[in-house]
Amino acid sequence: MSQTVSDFIVQRLHQWGVRHIFGYPGDGINGVFGAMNRADGKIGFVQARHEEMAAFMATAYAKFSGELGVCIATSGPGASHLVTGLYDALLDHQPVLAIVGQQSRNALGGHYQQELDLVSMFKDVAGAYVMQASSPAQVRHLIDRAVRIALARRTPTVIILPNDLQEEPYADPPREHGTLHSGIGYSPPSIMPREADLDRAAEVLNAGKKVAMLVGAGALHATDEVIAVAERLSAGCAKALLGKAALPDDLPWVTGSIGLLGTEPSYNMMMECDTLLMVGSAFPYAEFLPKEGSARGVQIDIDASMLSIRFPMEVGLVGDAAETLRALLPRLEPKADGAWRRGIEDDVAGWWKTLDERAHQPAAPVNPQLVA
Repeated sequence: MSQTVSDFIVQRLHQWGVRHIFGYPGDGINGVFGAMNRADGKIGFVQARHEEMAAFMATAYAKFSGELGVCIATSGPGASHLVTGLYDALLDHQPVLAIVGQQSRNALGGHYQQELDLVSMFKDVAGAYVMQASSPAQVRHLIDRAVRIALARRTPTVIILPNDLQEEPYADPPREHGTLHSGIGYSPPSIMPREADLDRAAEVLNAGKKVAMLVGAGALHATDEVIAVAERLSAGCAKALLGKAALPDDLPWVTGSIGLLGTEPSYNMMMECDTLLMVGSAFPYAEFLPKEGSARGVQIDIDASMLSIRFPMEVGLVGDAAETLRALLPRLEPKADGAWRRGIEDDVAGWWKTLDERAHQPAAPVNPQLVA
């Protein structure tokens, strides 16, 4: 049996390192499901109860593994049900590829059953790359570009496959005018701020007497670096929700969550600090950050569009959190553990005591604070 377009797609995804796909079957995408079945388990399929959950599962996989998440669904309502989960990937900057079916090419434009303009539908949530395949020779570069763009920009991408195309024999693009010959592979670059900007940031942080830090999802791979900088600056550190795993909660100067579900020590620290260092976070609630004009600010983020939109930062550093903190550390002057750090630690200790007392209040049938 000759290799079909769907067989090639599964093979190409495997070459890109994909080992799990989350989704729900349907006749508009059955060609790819048949190819996964023929691939002898090279890519595992995890069936969700609903397509929306499949997209959320792919996004969660990307968040916890750091790798590409892939979801799959049929045409029409199957494809449209992915949208909410893909928005989670978009807003949390996660690399996710969605593969969806479409009606046969000969029927397109004829108001056929469950025919939707999927390119237009996905254009907002997957605006970085959404494309509908029209020929076997096109599929190779669609897969390669969709995966590479998703990984490089940390965003969702979408490939739309008409169901008749899925079963056609695969053919490599011919070597002729009007064809593309793409390849596999992506390694993230080293992204670092300029030396002069690191010096400016260090000047601000060294001048501060009461430094507060806020870390988010961008700091998840920079735990050691965050700890080293916090110790050097005698700072306290709060955590945005997506950055909860960036620091262990048993460090005495970690104030815990911030915001509507945050802790009293986090709020107190932000209201009293004179300098804010934000690392890899797009924490949205400005009212929980220092009052404008009361503190100087330095922010580190790999995405320049996220700089200085929550607080008017004096210095914005575009770079990977771990690499930037490592470069910043030698420029920082050690601060003694004075009244500021001791006050944060006392506040945190008191907060843990308060939580313990709340958890042991009698309640029937159960005290929810004890469970939490």
